[in-house]
Amino acid sequence: MLVTPTTTDTYTVSLVGIDGKVASSATPSSPTGVTCSDGSAALLPLPVSTSDTRAYFLDAQGNVNFLTPNGETGHATRVPTGGQTRSMFAVSPDDQRIAVVEETLTSSGATTVLYVEDLNGGTNHVKLFSETGAYTLWPIGWHGTNNLVVAKAATCGRSGVPFCCGPLELHVVDPATGVRRFTIGGPSCVIVGPPSPAGATCENANVFSQLTVLSWTAATLQSLPVQGPLAAYLSPDGTAVAVVDASSTTFTGVKQTLDLLACGWIDATHVLAGGDTQQQARVGDVATGNIIPVPAQGTCGGRIPGGL
Repeated sequence: MLVTPTTTDTYTVSLVGIDGKVASSATPSSPTGVTCSDGSAALLPLPVSTSDTRAYFLDAQGNVNFLTPNGETGHATRVPTGGQTRSMFAVSPDDQRIAVVEETLTSSGATTVLYVEDLNGGTNHVKLFSETGAYTLWPIGWHGTNNLVVAKAATCGRSGVPFCCGPLELHVVDPATGVRRFTIGGPSCVIVGPPSPAGATCENANVFSQLTVLSWTAATLQSLPVQGPLAAYLSPDGTAVAVVDASSTTFTGVKQTLDLLACGWIDATHVLAGGDTQQQARVGDVATGNIIPVPAQGTCGGRIPGGL
């Protein structure tokens, strides 16, 4: 899934196949921006989520709508929005439940409320967690249907500083009780890149010289030497890590380098590179080295199937 910036009145969600073709797209209204007490923009993830069959996206009215690869669209639910309140969400792989973080900006950061409910109808509503402070939670996805994954992230931050603007660590929690089962990453090894069904990657926050691959039970699977703070993406099957530098993407485990800046995996052998007005989006075949142009813009916002 490619997602364009939400800085204009509308944004675009595009579903792209391994052949580089856009299967379907939608153009919702952009959620209203919220600001921190110092006037800087609040740190927020893309207003999208994926299940095993659909992409979901938020509009300015707080409606969560869906898009399928064959172009079917519809309304799924509504989440709190308005004023200094924004909601972030993650839909379960089976399209049955939705985890929502309702964030309201305050003078001291934000008030965060995490809840889970049925996607259709909002029934079986369970409030799992609430806090006020400089840190908040992002709902990242679901590991199966019985493990919710949320990220600890700063409420506000300034770009240009390593690890300033994304998840710091991941929490695997019980979606019925909110009890934390595992912590993935932490202050000494900060999460880099989105997680995959195989686990997550983190980088040494002090020397920027080691990338670590962690399982969903927080076990170390492998460690890789790197140079500098980098973006890294673990393949869905865990066999390769895409490590992105200033001009290319190198893949560990398959000994391949592609002349593109990957932003996510489509499947175990294909990556997607985002595009904007300056650079075209592309699909890279990790096995063959082939690169296919994509007639769409945006950065990676997830994949279908969307389970972790």
